[in-house]
Amino acid sequence: MTAPPLLLEATLRFLRAHEPFARMARRDLEFLAGRARLGYYPAGSIVVDASGEAAAALYVVQRGHVRAGEAAAGAVLGPGECFPLDAGGAASATRYLATEDAFCLQLDAVDAAALRVMSAPFAEFSAQSSRTLATEAQGQVHRLFRQRVAEQQTLLQPVESLLRRAPVSCVAATPLRAALERMRAEQVGTIAVVDADAHPIGIFTLTDLMERVVLPGLPLETAVGEVMTPRPGAVAADATAQEALAVMATHGFHQLVITRDGRLCGVLSERDLFSLQRVSMQHVLATIRGARDVTALWCTTGDIATLADNLLAQGAAAEPLTRTIAALNDALAVRLIDLLAPAHALEGLRWCWLSLGSEGRREQTIASDQDNALIFSAPAGEHEEARRRLLGFARAVNEALAGLGVPLCPGEIMAGNPANCLSVEEWRGRFAAWLREPQPAALLAANIYFDFRPLAGELTLADNLRRWLTELAPQSPIFLRLLTANALEAEPPLGRVRSFVTGDGEHRGLLDLKAAGTRLFVDAARALALAFGIAETGTAPRLRLAGRRLGLEEREVAALVEAFQFLQLLRLRAQRDQLATEGGAAAEGNRVDPYALNELDQRMLKESLRQARTLQRLLEQTLAR
Repeated sequence: MTAPPLLLEATLRFLRAHEPFARMARRDLEFLAGRARLGYYPAGSIVVDASGEAAAALYVVQRGHVRAGEAAAGAVLGPGECFPLDAGGAASATRYLATEDAFCLQLDAVDAAALRVMSAPFAEFSAQSSRTLATEAQGQVHRLFRQRVAEQQTLLQPVESLLRRAPVSCVAATPLRAALERMRAEQVGTIAVVDADAHPIGIFTLTDLMERVVLPGLPLETAVGEVMTPRPGAVAADATAQEALAVMATHGFHQLVITRDGRLCGVLSERDLFSLQRVSMQHVLATIRGARDVTALWCTTGDIATLADNLLAQGAAAEPLTRTIAALNDALAVRLIDLLAPAHALEGLRWCWLSLGSEGRREQTIASDQDNALIFSAPAGEHEEARRRLLGFARAVNEALAGLGVPLCPGEIMAGNPANCLSVEEWRGRFAAWLREPQPAALLAANIYFDFRPLAGELTLADNLRRWLTELAPQSPIFLRLLTANALEAEPPLGRVRSFVTGDGEHRGLLDLKAAGTRLFVDAARALALAFGIAETGTAPRLRLAGRRLGLEEREVAALVEAFQFLQLLRLRAQRDQLATEGGAAAEGNRVDPYALNELDQRMLKESLRQARTLQRLLEQTLAR
C-alpha cells in the first residue's frame, strides 16, 4: 500500500532531521517511509520484549520517548533514534518500554536488511552500532569496578592532558654546554632533540650525561646529537595513558616523547603515568629487575595481579591490557633466567629462549600456562652435548616459573622437554616437514609453535628462524589449505532458536570464550599471516596487516579487531571473578553463562561471534581454494 503524498513528505521531512537519514538518498528514504508503518504505544507499554526471539522490526521513535531496559537508569531514546540495534535477525536481549505515549515508525526486519544493501550511510550506521556498543561495554566495566579504584584517576585520558609544561628541546648541533645550561634553567632532567621541523630525533638525559659524557671524558663542546639516545619512544598526543603505559612496559622506556602531527609537543615520564596508579608499573618493574633471588621474584607476582586488576577496573581495553600483562611476565621470566643461568654451564653456548602460544602472541590472560622452547646454535657433532647442558637449565626455569604461579604445560610444550630444545637446523627441519607433509599433529603443533617470539639469550637466532619461516610458508599451499580447514572447523556458537549454542553435560549452559570465541580469530589470523608472509605474531596486528593485503576497508578491519578484543575482555573479567571466588580456578573463567551477562554484554557477544563468522568466510574465500 502506497502512503499518501502528504504523509510521505511529512515523514521524509522528519527523517531528514536526524542521522543517519540526513545523509541518505531520497530514493532510499522513500523506500523506508513507504514500507514503514506507524505504531502507537501508550505510556508504560512494551514496544519490544526481551523474549530471546528474533527482532521483528527496526523502530524509529517519531514522538515521545522509549526506555531501553526496565531499570530507571536505562538509556532513554527520543525522536529520530533507532532500536533495537540488532534488528535484522538477531535475538532481542533488551526490553523497550514507552515512558510516555509514543509513536514509532516500524520497518520489518527484511526491509531493514534490504535498506542496508541499498544505502551506504544506513549500512555504515548499522555497522558502527557494534562499535558504539563496545564503548558502552567499556563504560560498564569501569562502573562495575569503580568502588575498587574510586580514589584513582583514569588511564583512559589522553596523554596530552598529563603534560605539565611545554617541552624543552634543542637541535642536534647544540653544544652540550648550552643544552645543559638550558636544562638547569628549566629545571628538567631531560631535553628533547629535534630536527629543523620540530620532529623528535632523540633525547638527552642526566643518565646520558654520566654514561656518555662524564665517564668517557668528552668535552662540553661536543654536539648533543653525538651523545643523545636516538629514536626515542613516541606516542601521539591523543593516545590514552593506558596505551602509553603499554609502550613503556613493552620496550622498557622510562620516558616518551609526545607528538602532534609528528612534531614534538611534550615529554612524559614514568612518574607522570605511574602516579595514576596505587601499584605502579614503575614499582613492579623495579622490583622484578632488582630481585636478587627467586624468593624475591615470588613477591612480585601479587603486584602483577593487582596491577592487572587496576587496569581492568579502570576500563582498560583488552589489547593494551594483555600486552601489559605479557610485558610484566616477560620481565619476570627474563629476570628468572638471568638468576638461574649462572648455576648452569652455559658458557660458550649460543641459545635463545622462545615464548610460544599466547605468550608468543602477547595475549596471555590470567589463566595462561607455560608454552616455551629453546633454540641453539652449535657446531656439527656437538648438538647433543649442547642440548644436555641446556636441558638442565631449561627444566630449572620451568619449575621455577611454576613456583611463581605460571603452571606447567600439561602437554609438555616447554623448553625442558628434549623435543623442544633444538638446534637451528633441527627447528628448520621440523617446520619444513610440517609444511611439506602436513599431518593432523602438524596442524595442532602449528597453532602453538608458529607463534614463537624471542624472549632471552641471543635473539637473532629466533629472528632468523622467523625470517626463514615467513619466506617458506607462503610456498606451502597444501599446508595452508589444511590449516584453513582446521581454522574453519569450529563454528561460532550462534543459534537459530536461542541466541547462543551452549555446552551440555558438565558444562551445560556454558559457552567457552576461548575454544568457541577467541580461538576462531587467532586461528584465522595465523593462517592469513602465514599465507601472506606476515612476521607479526599478535592476532590484532595480523588482522590489520592481512586486512591491508586483502584491500578491506578500515572499518571492516576495526570491527574484526574489536570483536576479538571484546571476547578477550570477557575472558579477563570472568577469570578475575573466578579467582575472587573461594576455591575458584582461573581456567574455568573461560566459560560463562551467556544468558547471565547483562543485556549490553549479550549484544556485544552476539556481534563479536557474527564478526568471527565474517572472518571465517573471508578466510575461506581467500585460502580454501
